Amino acid sequence: MKTTSIKPSDIKKQWVLIDATGQSVGRLASQIAYILRGKHKPSFVPHLDNGDNVVVVNASKAVFTGRKLDNKFYYHHSNYIGGIKAVVAKDLLANKPERVLEHAVRGMLPHNKLGRKVFHNVKIYAGNEHPHEAQKPVAAPARLVK
Repeated sequence: MKTTSIKPSDIKKQWVLIDATGQSVGRLASQIAYILRGKHKPSFVPHLDNGDNVVVVNASKAVFTGRKLDNKFYYHHSNYIGGIKAVVAKDLLANKPERVLEHAVRGMLPHNKLGRKVFHNVKIYAGNEHPHEAQKPVAAPARLVK
């Protein structure tokens, strides 16, 4: 019996819909990254984009555990001297809730060309509406998203 490896032409992508209501940001991000990489498929190979496309709705209703809402900071730099900026998680979740999940998911993907390519397969929306009805997204299996 020979081991078969999947070719890029054999990859079949699906669209998965995930509702973020009441879910912890970190746990949700790890499950999204798992689906994006394709680790839930028996045909997983680490060097190909074999994962599914993910649509996340209600990102504004995701929660932080503990005191992270007040104590967690998101940093970015303007590339000028002394240009570091910090935003508290509470403010970012109130103003741009998609960015919180994007930051968490991006951190859980590989930090290389494949990770940047795979990150384009996730679409995050703050509310319940999304423009991907034509792709007929299916709800994520309960074993993957709790």
